[in-house]
Amino acid sequence: MANTFKIPEVLAPAGSLDKLKIALSYGADAVYVGGQKFGLRAAADNFTNKELREGVDFAHKLNKRVYVVINSFFFDKDFEGLLSFVSYLEEINVDAVIVSDLGVVNFINSNSDIPIHLSTQASCVNASSGKFWKKFGVTRLILGREISIAEAKFIKESTGLEVELFIHGSMCMAYSGNCTISNFTQGRDSNRGGCSHSCRFEYELIGEDENSESFFMSSKDLNGLYALEDFIKAGISSVKIEGRMKGPLYAATVSKVYSESVQEFKKTGKLEKEFLDHQYKELEKFTHRSYFDGSLIKPAGDHSVFNEREHQDNKYHILGTVVDVIHDKFFVVDTKTKILSSTKIEVLTFSKGCLEIQLDELKDLSNDLLDNTRPNQLIKIPYVPGVQKNNLVRYCS
Repeated sequence: MANTFKIPEVLAPAGSLDKLKIALSYGADAVYVGGQKFGLRAAADNFTNKELREGVDFAHKLNKRVYVVINSFFFDKDFEGLLSFVSYLEEINVDAVIVSDLGVVNFINSNSDIPIHLSTQASCVNASSGKFWKKFGVTRLILGREISIAEAKFIKESTGLEVELFIHGSMCMAYSGNCTISNFTQGRDSNRGGCSHSCRFEYELIGEDENSESFFMSSKDLNGLYALEDFIKAGISSVKIEGRMKGPLYAATVSKVYSESVQEFKKTGKLEKEFLDHQYKELEKFTHRSYFDGSLIKPAGDHSVFNEREHQDNKYHILGTVVDVIHDKFFVVDTKTKILSSTKIEVLTFSKGCLEIQLDELKDLSNDLLDNTRPNQLIKIPYVPGVQKNNLVRYCS
């Protein structure tokens, strides 16, 4: 029997045009991106105006959506250039902008008809706040990460607005990301695109009896996969994944896992533990901090602290991208790293899971045998049914 729950969109991060195409190709319903100014990820690749147009065109051909962040907190001088940028976003039919500053909300509403989503930076954590923002034309609330699924449901029902809630990615120890540690430790304004992640550093704690070293401000990563059914039943409009600064393998994997899981619920009306266990294993195949479920079910406590030094501990790495497929013969991979012959690789397909391939030899486009690959080299691999152009290829070291 078909379920009656409205299926949420899966909203993925896209720090570059390539990652936008990857996330949407691997199942995300929408992506959020940043332009060259006005956002909180100054260290991300970000989009030129030309790339924004190409990204929106690519998404709309797939009947998918692009949201642009304008979520920095503005000083008066920062409004210079905003009108022309907003006008350009309207011209290319961006689906929404993500805004945190009330003055910017008012400015955009006065100068365009672009839908406005309230950034999590605005720290909306109650229904009264949501009703306030609704009066100023906000159409969706991206709630603070301190909110539980049950509280998000109440806010949605009380305001009548769409509600978006984070389900996966890095977490910040500050209240919905409102942090000034980097301002004082690095001279970089966290709330204006300059966060240096000072909370991830190791600090010396000085006490009366003894000193100790600790990462006491570093949070574990959010993983709400096992709570996805609760998201759906609560009527959450959009499940959001953090990570515009993360790599293409991350963008592909999280988009694929969460979109497949949403579609599984749409098809069966439930998410069995066996299915989720399999999907969870995929979320272990890229570097991440220890996972926890944030405040989705109950408020995060001491167990949320990631009291370890950052390290790369995953065995899976990106090998490259499939750039051409000659059916029944071979496919071509543009390599991103060095690998040796006699390596097991996996092609991360768009809809058929992972295809494992044991490489007994490596060949270049001239059919010359290679002992190993080098970055940005084209190699030929015998064809396997299911491989498509733009699939990512990973290997286990």
